[in-house]
Amino acid sequence: MSDVPTKLELRGGRVEVQADKARAIITDIFVGLGCSSDASRIITDHLIDANLCGMESHGVMRVMQYAERMQNGTMRVDVEPEVRTTEKGVTIVDGGMGSGIPAMKFAYETAMELARESGLSAVSVLNTGHTGRHGAFADDAAEKGFLTICTGGGNHRVYGMVAPHGGAKGMLPTNPWCVGIPGGDRGPVVMDFATGKIAGGWIYAARSAGALLPEDCVIDRDGKPTRDPEDYFGGGAILPMGGHKGYALSLMAELIGEAMLGPSSPECNWFLLAIDTRKFRQPDALQAAAEEVLADLRNCPPAPGFDRVEIPGEREREQRERSNGILAIPEATWQQVLTLSEQLKQG
Repeated sequence: MSDVPTKLELRGGRVEVQADKARAIITDIFVGLGCSSDASRIITDHLIDANLCGMESHGVMRVMQYAERMQNGTMRVDVEPEVRTTEKGVTIVDGGMGSGIPAMKFAYETAMELARESGLSAVSVLNTGHTGRHGAFADDAAEKGFLTICTGGGNHRVYGMVAPHGGAKGMLPTNPWCVGIPGGDRGPVVMDFATGKIAGGWIYAARSAGALLPEDCVIDRDGKPTRDPEDYFGGGAILPMGGHKGYALSLMAELIGEAMLGPSSPECNWFLLAIDTRKFRQPDALQAAAEEVLADLRNCPPAPGFDRVEIPGEREREQRERSNGILAIPEATWQQVLTLSEQLKQG
């Protein structure tokens, strides 16, 4: 199977850590920072799972980022997400300027609860910090029978990371789109991607690991292609995924998040649609029909350089199974986590 061109294989010194050990240490860190026990568990479980399924950019490496924001007050620890208003199927969830992971989990749960009643719900999520790996929320919802569509944007003047098609300067955030639907025999089908050629988290991961970026993903401050992560941090930009098509998706997300849902939150404003698929088709019938489509795709002859045709979401599930509950974390990252843990214990 060929490497996906916008993913990184991060080499370098690694330490293997049992997931349960990492979970205990990181949960204690967030408790020590002032988060509630429930919020600490939710954040930690999310980060651990991201590593287990191969999404290192949204995993344990985020502990230090979140801790810094909690310590400087830009991510509050004394709040819980709550429903601000609900009117005719439209709900606003307010994250209270706290961690976005509990807020997004709460938003998906709220959206599913409302969709069970009416078949469809629309939820906006405001005032949150970084919301983590959206595919995890979509996968859980799809397992429960829901189609979900989520995107967001905002603060383009602050987070000008991605150049517009034809542009040489970062003007938009990486504005992701995430769609999940019940699938066939092997589980849900989940699409979760940034609208830049590479997610911002992968650039941070490459920088930490001393790795080069994939080709044709990033430009430097002069608009020239580069593989050096430092060129990005020195005023460069990410190129849009799929050229004009990725740019259009990013722009739509920005208009939804900033123009429709604004004013902008510290990170992004999010828009979530949830649909109870049982209002259209019984679960067994949907699964059988989905499996027929997916089986046809899996039976497609692979192109040169590929072993098979993949289904969105399968790679993450397979990696989670292969991990056998063990995290392979860059030594520097894990040492930072351990140092922070000791500092918090000492007060």
